[in-house]
Amino acid sequence: MVAKRGWSNRQYKCLVKLWNRESHWNHKAGNASGAYGIPQALPGRKMRSAGKDWRTNPKTQIKWGLRYIKGRYGTPCRALGHSNARGWY
Repeated sequence: MVAKRGWSNRQYKCLVKLWNRESHWNHKAGNASGAYGIPQALPGRKMRSAGKDWRTNPKTQIKWGLRYIKGRYGTPCRALGHSNARGWY
């Protein structure tokens, strides 16, 4: 999915670091603020836009998360940079 977006291996490594920090790639990860899933969408139900199975399907969560990163930051490395600076993305 990362390669289909035209992102490099460097971008993939940034994504891995980002989501390791956020959820350890656990599609059932949640926190007290209401963030959920691999990308820690807040609120989790935002991921409905990627599929009805957003609660249980890692692929749906990744699809949503990549769209979110592209729309808000442009690349995973920029999202990681924001997360490093602010503690969230």
